[in-house]
Amino acid sequence: MDIAPIRNEKDYQNALDRLELIFDAEKGMEEGDELEILSILIDRYENENFPMGMPAPIEAIKFRMEQMGMKQKDLAEVVGFKSRVSEILNKKRKLPLDMIRKLNATLHIPTEVLVQDY
Repeated sequence: MDIAPIRNEKDYQNALDRLELIFDAEKGMEEGDELEILSILIDRYENENFPMGMPAPIEAIKFRMEQMGMKQKDLAEVVGFKSRVSEILNKKRKLPLDMIRKLNATLHIPTEVLVQDY
């Protein structure tokens, strides 16, 4: 097992190539241990060099609705009027605080996502 820190793009690509080769390694075996360590190093490098911002509030709502198989009428039952839901999903109305709370409780979308400007 020859694991080294990932310091640049070349190291990163080499780590990805190696990960692909040992991807099906068994836990507890030497390659399984290497796979686990390599995954941690790759994750750390990606988080430091390719940070992902938070999703936009409306996109997060739409994504979560899709995951849960919800339609606009289902969301209207959670937050109120169907016309208000339409205005919000079309970015014509801001999310009021009471709706942010309901969306957080029902759709489990973090409030930090929902309070962002859009």
